[in-house]
Amino acid sequence: MRKLVLIAAAALLPLTAGGCVRTAASVVTAPFKAAGQVVDWTTTSQDEADRNYGRKMRKKEAREGRERREWEKRCRKDPENCGSYDGYIASHDN
Repeated sequence: MRKLVLIAAAALLPLTAGGCVRTAASVVTAPFKAAGQVVDWTTTSQDEADRNYGRKMRKKEAREGRERREWEKRCRKDPENCGSYDGYIASHDN
């Protein structure tokens, strides 16, 4: 009976040791994974930067379009007092 218990324990030893090694490895690598995630959260990827720039430019172009339509409407009502458009121009804004 003792031999059977010893053989069973010897057979299970690699399985339990492997689990401990895996657990120890995950505990050791966890801080590095967390630090990498923080860096991802704090930095902006090129894709995000392009998307944000596009959104900003669309807003500026929409503003310019509204102001130009208002200017054109005023010019149709009073053409004598209408000069060149001197309102907001999206491409000139920094």
